[in-house]
Amino acid sequence: MKDCEFPVICQYLGEQSWPDARISGVEVTHIWTQSVELSQRISKASLISNAVHHPNDMLGKIDALLLARDDAENHFKFAAPFIKAGIPIYIDKPIALSLIDLELLYQLQQYDGQIFTCSALRFANEFILTEGVRERIGHIRHIHATTPNSWEKYAVHIIEPVLKMIDSPVSLKNAQSRLIARSGRAIAVDFENGVTAEFLAFGKDTASPLAIRVYGESGWHDMVLIDSFSAFKTALIEFIVGIQSHSCRSPLEFNRQVVSILEFGLCK
Repeated sequence: MKDCEFPVICQYLGEQSWPDARISGVEVTHIWTQSVELSQRISKASLISNAVHHPNDMLGKIDALLLARDDAENHFKFAAPFIKAGIPIYIDKPIALSLIDLELLYQLQQYDGQIFTCSALRFANEFILTEGVRERIGHIRHIHATTPNSWEKYAVHIIEPVLKMIDSPVSLKNAQSRLIARSGRAIAVDFENGVTAEFLAFGKDTASPLAIRVYGESGWHDMVLIDSFSAFKTALIEFIVGIQSHSCRSPLEFNRQVVSILEFGLCK
């Protein structure tokens, strides 16, 4: 794992206790990437038995698929054969960058709940607004959320936790978009319950925490991501539970709201 291109992964895996941190009863058995060499490296590091030469080589051999790619423009190409085959699929964030592309994926769905997608940070413990905090800050008035890196790949990490927190339909009628910090973007939106929110993705050349500040009528509360591993693990468990219980854990309407904000940010 020390040869991984992303040292933060090695770091947070090293902080866990193995094999206790594993999800029991589930095993990743096959892997494909755009490079045979890369697939073999990952399979050795992650103890995955089979590195295949084409994604479709997995058809008939797996019970579910993790489409662990964040290039949304290619999601339909890779996902379509598996969705048509009725295989449960976890599509990495963001599932799509336009509502048209989102609907194209869901038109292939063979049954409700087959498609699961999320930013794992929707399940981050740091981004749960407890009843105690809600009582302290009072009625929520505004939320300010920030993330490093690009709007198209990282804004979803702050949009999903905020949508879950507010639990009210978002309105883009009066939404505003502006450029920030050379390569970043900020989007201001309203919710139907009167709460306002601003999402800021600072781009590649400006440092920023992945953080959310909630403003209430009596106070405010800051939330900063610390434990990525627990969020990722919880997201995987949600996917697995959905398969085992034949339930939808990633509602289309929620995903429509997420993608509508992402699309607005890219079109303005």
